[in-house]
Amino acid sequence: MQEELHKVIVGQETVIDQILAAIFTGGHCLLVGVPGLAKTLLVSTIAQILDVTFKRVQFTPDLMPSDITGTNVLEESEDGRRNFRFVQGPIFANVVLADEINRTPPKTQAALLQAMQEREITAGQETFALPEPFFVIATQNPIEQEGTYPLPEAQLDRFMFNIKVDYPSLDEEERILSSTTGAETQPVRKVLSAKAITYLQKQIRQIEIAPLTINYVARLVRATRPQDEMSPKFVKDLVDWGAGPRAGQYLIAGGKAVAAMDGRPSVSVEDIRKVAIPVLRHRISTNFQAQAEGLATEDVIERLLTEVPEPEIPKYGKS
Repeated sequence: MQEELHKVIVGQETVIDQILAAIFTGGHCLLVGVPGLAKTLLVSTIAQILDVTFKRVQFTPDLMPSDITGTNVLEESEDGRRNFRFVQGPIFANVVLADEINRTPPKTQAALLQAMQEREITAGQETFALPEPFFVIATQNPIEQEGTYPLPEAQLDRFMFNIKVDYPSLDEEERILSSTTGAETQPVRKVLSAKAITYLQKQIRQIEIAPLTINYVARLVRATRPQDEMSPKFVKDLVDWGAGPRAGQYLIAGGKAVAAMDGRPSVSVEDIRKVAIPVLRHRISTNFQAQAEGLATEDVIERLLTEVPEPEIPKYGKS
């Protein structure tokens, strides 16, 4: 998958690894970056290399919930009877790209909530199951504030990863300019089916994680909450509210995906640390004091990773 993606996408190894980790654990992603960093291209290329259905929704201020979920239409049969028939919306796909998700009002943003959590849609008196596997990958522009609607915390919490897409390096930018202004583009091939993804998701859930590592995850998540007695003083000073239990679930799921992609049968503390920032970035709210000191959420997480002690592996004597 990485080889096929790099036929189109230059660099962004960390971003690609995190998206693949989410796919292999059934999680959703929020890609945050300025325009022109190939966020939409990356998602559409992922859909091309997966043998799955793909739908793209461009979020706009006039978009309605039924434009995403679908709607009931009145049809007349040959014998003159009229019946309502549900016409599925673009949410009925394996991979759904919610482009510029913060450009639509909260009423339409909320249309994704049930789909992302329960993998189903309720329309009228009927509930429809979404296809498996199902992923929502949303993009967001962090610099435009006018005409945008920030995602509510409840919806942010449904995203497994908040992935920051940054500018390319000089060498990568030169390669981008060279490859995109040439005459030929390399075609990508499909390498993974929907059935294979579902199988891999079940296998990754069986990756082992030691009780000591679970204890480290619990302590790390609890340390983000200023009301908790386990949180350090700087958290109490700089944070309004911290992460909930879903953060711990996603830390473990992300750690299992990292271990599996690295070919290891068990999760290490380093795997947890590797996914800590994208999992916790959107689940911690800093206060005015942190903003006055120029500290971002990432700074708080990095400091937590240094201050929360790692579990001590017991040493056994020679037999």
